[in-house]
Amino acid sequence: MRKYSFLALALVCLLSGCNNVSQNAEESEPTYEYGIPVDSFDVVRGQIKSGEAVSQLFTELGATPQIINQLNLVPQSVFDMRNVRAGNRYSAYYTFDSVPKLEYVIYHHSLVDHVVFHLKDSLHIHPFQKDTRRETKLAEATITSSLWNAVADNHLNIALALELSDIYAWSIDFFGLQPNDGFTAYYDELYVDSTSIGIGEIYAAKFIHCGKTYYAFNFENDEVSGFWDENGNSVRKAFLKAPLKFSRISSGFTYARKHPVYKTVRPHTGVDYAAPAGTPVMTIGDGVVIQKGWKGGGGNTVKIRHNSVYATAYLHLSKYGKGIAVGTKVQQGQIIGYVGSTGASTGAHLDFRVWKNKKPINPLTMESPSVEPIPQKYMAEFYQLRDSLIQKIDTARFAK
Repeated sequence: MRKYSFLALALVCLLSGCNNVSQNAEESEPTYEYGIPVDSFDVVRGQIKSGEAVSQLFTELGATPQIINQLNLVPQSVFDMRNVRAGNRYSAYYTFDSVPKLEYVIYHHSLVDHVVFHLKDSLHIHPFQKDTRRETKLAEATITSSLWNAVADNHLNIALALELSDIYAWSIDFFGLQPNDGFTAYYDELYVDSTSIGIGEIYAAKFIHCGKTYYAFNFENDEVSGFWDENGNSVRKAFLKAPLKFSRISSGFTYARKHPVYKTVRPHTGVDYAAPAGTPVMTIGDGVVIQKGWKGGGGNTVKIRHNSVYATAYLHLSKYGKGIAVGTKVQQGQIIGYVGSTGASTGAHLDFRVWKNKKPINPLTMESPSVEPIPQKYMAEFYQLRDSLIQKIDTARFAK
């Protein structure tokens, strides 16, 4: 009897669409964005206009006078109206009533950071961060013109060029790259939803320049951190290879150059880097400012003493870096000025000079010592990591 009752119940369920009821129940699960069941609202999206106040935007979106009053009283510690930027996006959520009511507004500060405004009954504000996703990648590229173009031509995140230029700033002259130079990188790329937001950790890299291979392995513990070559020496050196990024050499070190302004043959004991006016100029190493001011044909000049042996100078600056003064201590990579065309100059460029034991030397051929290597007690741990990473990056086929 029970057998027939079960069969009858199954038949009734089949005819009445029990499966459809279950399926519809699954399909009716609400979709949430920023903690809001978005299926229940009509969403209007837009951009903050130049000069538009937050209260003005909320009034245009239909917020009540009570909400506007509460908005004007929000303390900066809860939400700083000054951080709202023109061009950033917002989303407004309206009910499906015959007279739609504005219940939520989302200010999209970035792809990750958002601010949720609850407008139902009274104003409540809270931050919302979207989860970031890491995707580990192995990328490689052959250079035909520049590192920047190689990254772009291979459809890689352009931030990878910046990261690699930072890692190898001490060992590779990026203004002297040759055709068929190239790199391999093993790293994390960060995503919000399906949008890339930048580069995360770089685990290892290999750069081939002028036929020589430069490895860099990310190794850190409680005592040391940074990038190291295959022998445990830091890739960081006492001096950077160049005082600015992504430029080109327009004139080299020579004792016989026809000056473009004076039209006479004279020594040019420095390197000219052609770059747009306003490009930041960095000191190549730690030191003390020993000169800041107008230096004849050199225009606005900063000179730095790094130690008892080396000194550098940066000429034709449009302006000086913040806090730069004679006697100021500076750190490697600190901005000490900006590219200009002051003094005897025909266009925007940086004239960069180096002295060793008070004698001018060619910055492009200067050898720079490394900082301290990995302590011997950690070398076994480093070698183990290095070997595993070499297996990763050497599996990539470097196209020549």
